[in-house]
Amino acid sequence: MVDDHALVREGLSQVLQGLDAQHHTEVLQAADCTQAFELAQTHPDLDLVLLDYHLPDMDGLTALGVLGQRHPELPVVILSGSANPSIMQRLMEQGAAGFITKSGLSSDLLDSLRRVLKGEVVVPKEFAPRPAGAGLTCAAPVFTQRQQEVLKLIQRGYSNREIGDKLNLAEETIKSHVTLILRILGVSSRLQAAMEGRRWGYGMNSTPAP
Repeated sequence: MVDDHALVREGLSQVLQGLDAQHHTEVLQAADCTQAFELAQTHPDLDLVLLDYHLPDMDGLTALGVLGQRHPELPVVILSGSANPSIMQRLMEQGAAGFITKSGLSSDLLDSLRRVLKGEVVVPKEFAPRPAGAGLTCAAPVFTQRQQEVLKLIQRGYSNREIGDKLNLAEETIKSHVTLILRILGVSSRLQAAMEGRRWGYGMNSTPAP
């Protein structure tokens, strides 16, 4: 939990205990991005980062980029006091696992985080997905060469294990790649990723959109 207000961190830490009725939820608190990066480095078993967008040392978009580079398998959910569609879109395209406003109910927060922990991407109601067939007016998603290879095999219908066999990579590594691909595309399923990838020009017989 990354927020520069101690009362917010403490309050949310109590709310987050409702994530799992059977087990205690351990919440690590950071007052700024510097401390958050240190905690992520020293706790490789983290399940999720809840990151306030407005922080004193770095904005949420920049912090998301740093965490994405250093810990691509770690889901990052942005928490903000406002819902700016432009900012939300940039965050989702950057790879955020979700965007949640502070004006929502605690039950909605817990439901969204449970979905993220299951591997879903939580798209807020205020963030309208680009309709199929609409003009490509937004910046195209950018993938590494390896991510493009994984996406191409997803489009061919291969499972994570089959993709790992073809690329000589561990299944867990493929799972991390798939999770990140879903976040970058702002979708919640492999089928949606395959379709959205093709729409942007990533496909078996296509060239990525400029």
